Amino acid sequence: MLFFTQCFGAVLDLIHLRFQHYKAKRVFSAAGQLVCVVNPTHSLKYVSNRHAVGQTSTEQGSLHSHHPLETVHDPQLIPCMCPLFSCQWEGHVEVVVSHLRQTHRINILHGAEIVFLATDMHLPAPTDWIIMHSCLGHYFLLVIRKQEKYEGHPQFFATMMLIGTPTQADNFTYRLELNRNQRRLKWEATPRSVLECVDSVISDGDCLVLNTSLAQLFSDNGSLAIGIAITVSKVHAAEAEM
Repeated sequence: MLFFTQCFGAVLDLIHLRFQHYKAKRVFSAAGQLVCVVNPTHSLKYVSNRHAVGQTSTEQGSLHSHHPLETVHDPQLIPCMCPLFSCQWEGHVEVVVSHLRQTHRINILHGAEIVFLATDMHLPAPTDWIIMHSCLGHYFLLVIRKQEKYEGHPQFFATMMLIGTPTQADNFTYRLELNRNQRRLKWEATPRSVLECVDSVISDGDCLVLNTSLAQLFSDNGSLAIGIAITVSKVHAAEAEM
């Protein structure tokens, strides 16, 4: 009986996921856009950080009772950019994509224009929807975060970041578009580099910000469809032609 109940629950989840995907394809298939259904993930980063702080304090106390240790740090190494977990990994920017894909199981989409369908927007904060996007010879990280910037008032933050240097990021422009019920909302900007950290981008407000009522206006049965397009910046395109 328990086995039957678990199997039946898994089948219902699969049917729900297929139904969400079918609705998105029906809406966006006319535009020839690739649709990706992304399920939410509760962020464990803050919990892990608190645990890490306590652990670090204990380790530091033990270190004071022994001989001091010197650590040589490679300035070209960068920390893990995954906003979901407090990960101690460090590596060069060229291997960030493989780390995110293999360790944190973040999927990769290919194409200049896609539709990001974030499901279950009603879940409590903090919640993240995240995916990688391969386009124009580079990889981008798309993050949607539900977070309480003020207590009791959750907001949605959406941003696209280049997995590369700030200089490389300046070569591109990304556009996020919401379109439903004869209403359209667009955000267009230069992507920030992952070296600048997702948390700082959200703190600065340099991203698409939606309050709960606005998100509900564009959502469909708890799912929010965001059209994504990435192009080469006009300035850099003109320089390339010259």
